[in-house]
Amino acid sequence: MKQIQLIITAKSPLAIGYKKPGSVSEAADFISGSVIRGAIAAYLLRSSPNQEQPEPGDDFSLLFVDENAAIFQNAYPTNNNAEVKVLPSTVVSAKAKPGFKPKGYGVFDTLIDRLCAEKLGYLYDPNCPTALEKGDDGRVEPFSGFYIQSGKSYKTQSVSKRLLTRVGINRRRATSEEQILYSLEVLNESKKTDDRLEPVTYRSAILLDDEGLANHLTQFINTRGDRIHLGGSTSRGLGRVEMTAKCGNYQSQLKERIDNFNKLLHQRWGIWSNLYRESSNDIKNLTFFTIDLQSDAILSDRWKRTTVISPQMLKEFAGIDDPTLELEAAYSSYDTNSGWNSAWRLMKDIELTTTRGTVYLFSSKEIERWYEPLKKLECSGIGDRTLEGFGQVEICNEFHTIFREKVV
Repeated sequence: MKQIQLIITAKSPLAIGYKKPGSVSEAADFISGSVIRGAIAAYLLRSSPNQEQPEPGDDFSLLFVDENAAIFQNAYPTNNNAEVKVLPSTVVSAKAKPGFKPKGYGVFDTLIDRLCAEKLGYLYDPNCPTALEKGDDGRVEPFSGFYIQSGKSYKTQSVSKRLLTRVGINRRRATSEEQILYSLEVLNESKKTDDRLEPVTYRSAILLDDEGLANHLTQFINTRGDRIHLGGSTSRGLGRVEMTAKCGNYQSQLKERIDNFNKLLHQRWGIWSNLYRESSNDIKNLTFFTIDLQSDAILSDRWKRTTVISPQMLKEFAGIDDPTLELEAAYSSYDTNSGWNSAWRLMKDIELTTTRGTVYLFSSKEIERWYEPLKKLECSGIGDRTLEGFGQVEICNEFHTIFREKVV
């Protein structure tokens, strides 16, 4: 599997539509894979005016139409082109001063401790030790968003927005139309860092099997990436970006992450067992792994929308039958998603989505069978419309191993 690392630098405000509740069009806080995919496809079609429609087997079909077409992942705001991830929904921070140290009281994960407590029949109600040291009551609340890691330090990543007010134009007279006033929420093209303005950058990836095609697409993006516009209102000067690409092999340390997750989980289980003088061996022969959604997912169970991945669904996704697989916990929420299909000039269906950051905890006694299928799921995603960036997953996000005593 080839992976094209994609860096997008904003050169003008980006109108990346998310919802339209009224006269104001709300913007997303990232660039969806669907937007990137549609923009590149539209530019390729405009560049070939003599070709009325793609032909089977050509590069366009291999990229966008065929069964094993390229996967365009979401682009999230980053800093210095660092890898950016989504915080799991099990992460919390102090209510009084949330955020990573040193600006906040620190952030930690609760998944493993909550599992141990519930397995032993106790409630788990954590507090923040840093807040307690400062004289606060230590209450915590969920902490979400994007983050990057640099050594042992962590930083949240986000992009600011602003409203642009526009007036409608009468197409016949080419003048402003009365009683037509609307506002666009846009992503800012710059951010303030150390008293200077810097362009906002986003990081994404494109995954595909064909090495030759991956090299051609990389070359195309590097030579014409400044001519592709993203989002809406491009005729009004919005959506100008600069894209750069770097092609390489997809690499994953999945087995190492699973092994480290279970090593720390069993160590934590020993601490909890000794604390309550319990001798339960409920998890002795089990190996655990998490599925962390790095983007919204569209999940179906027997033709019905759902927000929970059942063991049966996961076995179908992975293509294996493991009778020992169990769902230990699910921390999920939902939202709705729609959009505009430029090729069909129609609104897309409104989809019920499981929100990014959702965590599913599974256990199995036959973990060796799961390494390769899980690695494939990290590449291909889960659920529907994965080619557009939906259903991106990571197995055993390393943030799950940051415990209360070592807030970051």
